[in-house]
Amino acid sequence: MNQVTAIDLGSNSFRVLVYDCLNHEVLGEYNEVVGMADGLSHTQNISLEAQQRVIKAIKNSSEQLSYDPSKAVCVTTAAMRLAKNSQEVLKYIKDEVGANFKIIDGQEEARLTLLAVKYALKREKINSSKFILLDIGGGSTEIIVNNQDEFISNSFNFGIVTLTQKYDNYEDLNKELHAHKKDIKNFLEENNVALDEYTFVATAGTPTTIAAIKLGQDFFHYDKEAVNGTKIKIKDLDECLELFRNSSTSTITKLVGRGRVEFIEVGVYIYKAIFEVLNKKESIVLDDGLREGVAINSCLFRQ
Repeated sequence: MNQVTAIDLGSNSFRVLVYDCLNHEVLGEYNEVVGMADGLSHTQNISLEAQQRVIKAIKNSSEQLSYDPSKAVCVTTAAMRLAKNSQEVLKYIKDEVGANFKIIDGQEEARLTLLAVKYALKREKINSSKFILLDIGGGSTEIIVNNQDEFISNSFNFGIVTLTQKYDNYEDLNKELHAHKKDIKNFLEENNVALDEYTFVATAGTPTTIAAIKLGQDFFHYDKEAVNGTKIKIKDLDECLELFRNSSTSTITKLVGRGRVEFIEVGVYIYKAIFEVLNKKESIVLDDGLREGVAINSCLFRQ
């Protein structure tokens, strides 16, 4: 079989990809919000409810895409890295549905995400030599600086779920974001990154949602081919924040999808903070991320 099934179990999202290694084509995909990091910042554990949501998502996706979870390449990231009960959770999932998840560190997450983004930039005919990649997750935020065939990366311990559940007002949130901006700036300065030489690229749910809204799409009419390569400006972020503040929950749910409503504003604030640190006027958005990288990497490994 020249196809691979990749599963990315993130802190908020569960994403599956069935991928054709010969033609580098997507054969099927599945996305669901499972909220794995829900309550994690308070308890340091993955809740039983979250574990059951993951198991249900694996069962649903394997039925829809006709794959065997025990044969899928499964990775999991920040929430599992942080949780005290991660080993018990992974054993429980494997016993229930056969999926064997590997916890990957921030460096491997960066490498695999970068692999997908490089393929995507080439596909979109965008220069892929020098770019800074932002990947906003539920439990962590990755910054990857790519220069030709070399890259440096750092995984910062804040994400849309953990920050949303930590603060109930924007004053305290902005104080923490200000501290993270300093940390990111220090990382870039220590590595002598000349920011004006790099394109700003962003992946993950928040950037793709903003791109979709800019294009007039909503969660139920999401066209990732149109989203790929979309350019986002700070003005677009401010317009989204204004829209979210003045819309009903049902309207926002239609735009961003169930399970993302309470996190989207914090996601936009994080995205905006990175714009400011990098001193950029625009950001190129890509839908491709970790699960695509896992699939491509598995295909290359098989050759």
